Amino acid sequence: MDFGGFTTEDFNVFLIDGLEPRMEALKNTVRPKLEQLGEYFAPTLSTLTGDEMFIHVAKHARRTINPPKDTWVAFANNPRGYKMLPHFQIGLWNTHLFIWFAVIYEAPQKEIMGERFIKKAGKIHKEIPKEFSWSLDHTKPDTIKHQQLTKADLLAQFERLKTIKKAELLCGYTIEREKVIELGAEGLLAQIDEVFTRVAPLYKMAQNIK
Repeated sequence: MDFGGFTTEDFNVFLIDGLEPRMEALKNTVRPKLEQLGEYFAPTLSTLTGDEMFIHVAKHARRTINPPKDTWVAFANNPRGYKMLPHFQIGLWNTHLFIWFAVIYEAPQKEIMGERFIKKAGKIHKEIPKEFSWSLDHTKPDTIKHQQLTKADLLAQFERLKTIKKAELLCGYTIEREKVIELGAEGLLAQIDEVFTRVAPLYKMAQNIK
């Protein structure tokens, strides 16, 4: 694979004014790298989960005015889409790179998945590394560090996922842009691999895979 890591130019794409200029830069600089990461990690995630994983690179096709503030490649066990399923993401904001296990609001099985997480809350609280983060909204860059959460806090998040129609839940790791650039290609691939290994059990819980 020719993945060369991310550069300052990649992160600065999100500072370009205007939908068309930003989209053009995304297509030329960032999207090819996301496609490479997709090809690289789909087999890994298939092995980790036991489900065949398909690659979905964000196209932002519905946008007509506002340029995207982030972009990503997603992995799900359906070749036609990922938003309705528990899935994995690698992506960029201007400030950082994210690596997520995600259940977002389009998923029709959120109530069932929330209940499964509730039953495993103690295990999740114990086994997710303290430096990992949670997000309650994939459209915003804000995160909550796992080390800040009690088991009761986690239970509240899982209950919210179960009961609120628009609720979301993402767990993984974020890396500041300077650190991403410093890591280079090899270091970043190793970091992503480690994160996916640690969050893959959440996918299995969501899907009730033994």
